[in-house]
Amino acid sequence: MTTHSRHLSEWIDRPAPEVYAYAADPANLPRWAPGLGSSVERVDGEWFVQTPAGRGGVTFAPPNQYGVLDHDVALPSSEVVHNPMRVLPDGQRCEVVFTLRRRPDASTEQFARDAELVVADLARLKRVVEAASGQD
Repeated sequence: MTTHSRHLSEWIDRPAPEVYAYAADPANLPRWAPGLGSSVERVDGEWFVQTPAGRGGVTFAPPNQYGVLDHDVALPSSEVVHNPMRVLPDGQRCEVVFTLRRRPDASTEQFARDAELVVADLARLKRVVEAASGQD
């Protein structure tokens, strides 16, 4: 089966470890990725988000020094969506790259809309992290 992917990115004027630490904390998801979940809660060591389709689980890659923020989202339908994501250092700033994979049932229009939502989330991540540090 052929999978179509788009690599979407945003440059953030903050050091990679700072951006990684913020984005890796599931408690911050509603602040920068509200499309994924409007609220988040931790129950018995597992994270759950309230998605537009209902309650789903979210699991991030274990903490690491490489900027890997891959995460799985378990949808209420029991489907699990794997989302590759990286924070790439570049001096005192970094690039956040999200690989959007087209789901088999997604139309061209749905895939384009998903890409727009991810781009908006990455822009929001940039604003939130830079504002927290006093940057614009």
